[in-house]
Amino acid sequence: MLPDLLTALALVLVIEGIFYALFPDAMKRMMATILRISSSHLRSAGLLAAIIGLVIVWLIRL
Repeated sequence: MLPDLLTALALVLVIEGIFYALFPDAMKRMMATILRISSSHLRSAGLLAAIIGLVIVWLIRL
């Protein structure tokens, strides 16, 4: 299970790195936008994303 977790984390870094490398100005704008969003909305969006990701992993592993 640990190798799968490390692989998933590595893939997150690859995907994020690609976005920062290809679209640095868009990433800066996105960060500026995020600063204007309330913490409660960010928390809700993060929880929703985590739940969706968990469901996707669960469906793949069936």
